[in-house]
Amino acid sequence: MNVEQIYTKCLAQGAYYIESNGEAAVIDPLRETAPYIERLQADGAKIKYIFETHFHADFVSGHVDLAKTTGASIVFGPEANPSFDFYSAKDQEIFFIGDLQIKVLHTPGHTMESCCYLMTDKTGKDIAVFTGDTLFIGDVGRPDLAQKAANMTQEDLAGMLYESLRNKVMTLGDDVVVYPAHGAGSACGKNMSSETSCTIGKQKRTNYALRKDMTKAEFIDELTDGLMPPPQYFGMNVKMNKSGYDSISEVMRRGLTSLNLDSFTALLSKQDVLILDTRNANDFAAGYVPGSIFIGLEGQFAPWVGALIPADRQKIVLVTDIGKEEETIQRLARVGYDNVIGFLEGGFQTWLSANNSTETIGRMDADEFMSLDFDQECVIDVRKPGEYKASHLKMAKSLPLDFIKDNIHNYPKNTSLLLHCAGGYRSMIAASILKKNGFNVIDDLIGGYSGIPETFALRTDFICPSGL
Repeated sequence: MNVEQIYTKCLAQGAYYIESNGEAAVIDPLRETAPYIERLQADGAKIKYIFETHFHADFVSGHVDLAKTTGASIVFGPEANPSFDFYSAKDQEIFFIGDLQIKVLHTPGHTMESCCYLMTDKTGKDIAVFTGDTLFIGDVGRPDLAQKAANMTQEDLAGMLYESLRNKVMTLGDDVVVYPAHGAGSACGKNMSSETSCTIGKQKRTNYALRKDMTKAEFIDELTDGLMPPPQYFGMNVKMNKSGYDSISEVMRRGLTSLNLDSFTALLSKQDVLILDTRNANDFAAGYVPGSIFIGLEGQFAPWVGALIPADRQKIVLVTDIGKEEETIQRLARVGYDNVIGFLEGGFQTWLSANNSTETIGRMDADEFMSLDFDQECVIDVRKPGEYKASHLKMAKSLPLDFIKDNIHNYPKNTSLLLHCAGGYRSMIAASILKKNGFNVIDDLIGGYSGIPETFALRTDFICPSGL
């Protein structure tokens, strides 16, 4: 028996490969099929099933391509209705993989078709449960993503999730291992742990949503309180996962079009073309192609693309570090951005070597920051509301990056803007978007809030502590 969690940090997503006696299954696969094919070949195994816990909103699953490549059956739980061939499993139905059994537990609440898959060994012992977005480590799935499709309120769905957890999941043995679809950093929950697996017993003791004495009304109130709006690309991903999509090989072929300087320059004036620079923040700040948006590969690249770049199939042209073109296109495809039409051959150095004009983002360290006259500076904190509430600079105004398009009118244009986040990644994204929208005097705090020396952090006139 082989059970492997294939965890992708950028998406905070866990896919699962299961093999027993030459038969295999994959649960919630990522879009690229190569990792699963390689494992099958190494094990000399044949894949029987591709199990989907639900229609994912935060990434494009690889179920369609993997089924075409291997001939495996795509399995969804009750109430799923995709437009491609699939097997509709019943609640409590059992599938066999070698010596293993996989039982379907229909657990509606996050979405109506949401399922968990309980794995049992040949002795009949429950080993693990693959919980999708029903149960995370430290949290449970948000109940607001399927409201429109289910014709229900988020409170209705939260109530269903309460029943699913208590009647299907919490009844499992304390030693059963929990393998969720996501961990910390995903927008599919509020308080997810950085751990990527746990046990039912520990979750009963530590997960706020599984408290034994919790009433349904309390569960609904706690689960729906403080939910941030879902990122804009979620709807697009659900549609692709239900209706199908272009093969990943075709998406890669289109995107890996090398553009010489003349071809690249000709695209800059096109209204339907976005220049996306994926280098690191330091290099971008030092110089970039005017009008570019920065979202660096070193951070949570794909989710931020999905949150900030319109999901209307706007064409994307890349400026990347040399050798990072293929990785960038693949990571964009994971969240449904199949519209890359090429990349600048030779990267930013090609632009620079031709003596073309560039733009820069100003940067300052904490010492320089402390010497500023804050009557003349506008300090903007682009972290999430919860981060700001926990502790923030007293002079800082909260304008989260997540909502920059909606809040851009709240950024003053007649003063210097100093942006910061926790470490410098998100604030550089914000700076590039503001520059593209006509804001000129912008500086970024190097190291962000985390880079403030302890001697400064202890000053009560500087830091606003938790709860204030």
